[in-house]
Amino acid sequence: MTGQKADWGAFGRRYRTYFRKRAEVPFRVQPPTGDGRTLGSGEPVFTLVANNNAGMSALNSLDQVQVGLAYLDGNIDIEGDILTALEVRKFFGDFHPISYANRFLPAVVRGKTEHDRRSITAHYDRDPEFFLSFLDERHRCYTQGSFKSDDEPIEDAMTRKMDLAIEQLGLNPGDTVLEVGGGWGAFVEHAGRKGIEVTTLTLSEPSELYLKDLIAREGLPCQVLRQHVFEYSPGVKYDAVVNMGVTEHLPDYARSLTKYEELLKPGGRVYLDALAMRAKHRVSTFMSRYIYPGVSSPLLLHDYLRHVAKSPFDLVSVDDERHNYYLTCKIWAEKLDANREHVIRTWGEPLYRHFRLFLWGSASGFHTGLVQAYRWALELPAR
Repeated sequence: MTGQKADWGAFGRRYRTYFRKRAEVPFRVQPPTGDGRTLGSGEPVFTLVANNNAGMSALNSLDQVQVGLAYLDGNIDIEGDILTALEVRKFFGDFHPISYANRFLPAVVRGKTEHDRRSITAHYDRDPEFFLSFLDERHRCYTQGSFKSDDEPIEDAMTRKMDLAIEQLGLNPGDTVLEVGGGWGAFVEHAGRKGIEVTTLTLSEPSELYLKDLIAREGLPCQVLRQHVFEYSPGVKYDAVVNMGVTEHLPDYARSLTKYEELLKPGGRVYLDALAMRAKHRVSTFMSRYIYPGVSSPLLLHDYLRHVAKSPFDLVSVDDERHNYYLTCKIWAEKLDANREHVIRTWGEPLYRHFRLFLWGSASGFHTGLVQAYRWALELPAR
């Protein structure tokens, strides 16, 4: 059977075009049969290995989606420096206008909150132990830590983040907080142990069950509800709202701010952090279809602040979190790789490949500045 051949002419032309105004990164392409070839001069930084004809066909397509799917299916492997490989992923094109338009159709058909529910559960409705295989062991926090130095243990960075949130919100024992997105209990546990009463909302059933067990086991003055924040009407007002990493799933900023105003006591504060980009919905086709399906979108800071200016809220602070998020994602990715055999044995290789691409890709995005991140605080003035 004749092996799929590499289209060296197409690779060479694309290499010259892509690196015309960029610093060259030499890398190697290895077909399933025959000799491979290094593009560029010098020692290759990474190698794209086609394991079979399907893998070589995907590489020849020079298309991000085809290459990404081939990696997920095990038809392609990335050897060497995966961080650098993903930093130059735009070498492969991403022109999919129909797929882009289709991202918004389900939200129109089902309604926004129901689509949010389906999109979020598609990512989070997995065995909690899978996420714990790469998250920090102390807090199990699925957003960025706040690092004092690049080599600080992630557990200490996460503790500092929890303390920063509590400090920015001015919380004391007995205060009430609504948390949007409970995850695996990082804020609930840390704040609850300080006597802060947290009601946390989640859309994920595994998260809800995990949090209920955590709250009961630790005797925390907290509760968890599986409900969308836009549908939540408790009839009481809170001293503060915490939203760690959920603004990306709530891209209707005006509606979010109106909801926070409804939920807060006068003088109450909101703590938020989120990954960001310079244009809304500029997530790659592969990311939007296979990692976070739907209309979830990185924060557009200048647009968000425009809505804040039209709201009753005062902006208390804004801090750049890009480097912190880079360090966090890099540590998560390294930990996932270190646990590779356990993850594949327990949950299968497709899930390992899925999250390996996601975590290293996120790290590369923050490292290059393609993706930004911020934390900020708002205050509802006392009337």
